[in-house]
Amino acid sequence: MTIEVVNRQRLAPVDRRRLARLASDTLSALGRAQSGVTLALVRDTAIRSLNRRFRGKDTSTDVLSFPASDHQTEQSPPVEYESLGDVVISTDTALKQAREAGHSLDRELSELLIHGVLHLCGYDHERDNGKMNRVELSLRRKLLDEE
Repeated sequence: MTIEVVNRQRLAPVDRRRLARLASDTLSALGRAQSGVTLALVRDTAIRSLNRRFRGKDTSTDVLSFPASDHQTEQSPPVEYESLGDVVISTDTALKQAREAGHSLDRELSELLIHGVLHLCGYDHERDNGKMNRVELSLRRKLLDEE
């Protein structure tokens, strides 16, 4: 498994090792222990540009996922090794959301990372009648609340 964390922002300090470990733990909990992901931490301007280019939405957002395969689904069988794709998180938006929720930036980044990894694994909260939300809440309890 290869987990790469790329920090392209200087707004806030981040614990890259902790985020890599969380990505690994999330993949393991989803039965994808042999899979890898890349996490990029960026500023709002960068994520806005990506959102405009790939989703046609000219606004910043908290997290974007870019699956390596368009055919990935939550039921796709695990393979010996596969890079599932990239998760991009805006620290500007994460900081704002952390303040609004009354928790730390680390907690917000963790929640966004889990959300992004779920999308890479084929979950889609816009079409799955709440299944992704249920899995995400379960992973948060298991991986974040035990810290």
